[in-house]
Amino acid sequence: MSWLEALILGIVQGLTEFLPVSSSGHLEIGQALLGSTSSDNLTFAILVHVATVCSTLVVLWQEVAWILKGCFTTTKWNNEKDYAAKILVSMIPIFIVGMFFKDQVEAFFGSGLTLVGICLLVTALLLAVSYFYGLKHQETESSEDSEPAGASITYLKAFVVGIAQSIAVLPGLSRSGSTIATGLLCGVKKKDIAQFSFIMVIIPILGEALLDALKIVKTGSLDTNLGFVPAIVGFVAAFLTGCFACKFMINIVKRGKLIYFAIYCLIVGILAICLA
Repeated sequence: MSWLEALILGIVQGLTEFLPVSSSGHLEIGQALLGSTSSDNLTFAILVHVATVCSTLVVLWQEVAWILKGCFTTTKWNNEKDYAAKILVSMIPIFIVGMFFKDQVEAFFGSGLTLVGICLLVTALLLAVSYFYGLKHQETESSEDSEPAGASITYLKAFVVGIAQSIAVLPGLSRSGSTIATGLLCGVKKKDIAQFSFIMVIIPILGEALLDALKIVKTGSLDTNLGFVPAIVGFVAAFLTGCFACKFMINIVKRGKLIYFAIYCLIVGILAICLA
């Protein structure tokens, strides 16, 4: 992989990890167009996914610090512990998929653009449904809302959003789009689901990266062709664009403008199927 390919794919990963357009689907499309071989992909995928986690931690550092401080500075049950518990509940479905169905899920990757295109169409439908549902059930959210973060997220809703995240492991099915749209359809406030959606994925992504890294060490399949410069370029590109996309997406969700991404996914999904 050249540094230019790493730059392009890093930008694609950084933007699409947070925008509801499927990072995995766009990486599949990008790799197909650039002609990257599958042997190049695993090591690079780990790097850019960790980069986007770093983006989340930078953009949402106040929220993450709030959770950690509340969890470790007192033994009393508080809002921070309640929020953390909901995060853990949301991780149950993806944990089950990762532990027992990881090989089956990985089989879908590299299977062609037809599946990516179909999943992008599903993403478009989900975003459109949540948008029109929101128009019918307009919520009034004040910027000075006195409710604690995540107050509109119950444990059941957190679990349902977690199910959406576990299904969104398919290439082309947007994780952020699926979790945000599902949360909105469950009646979660826009400001709550935007933040929750990005924080809930931090541990699963790091866990998946760790499992993949262990797999590389165990099988000795480290990609020696990736190179130091492309690895750094891809990481930095994914991190910087991820910071931008994370901030941008939170504002978009609060303003309820997901319909534009539904149109985008519809167009790209059709193109992917045509290119297959």
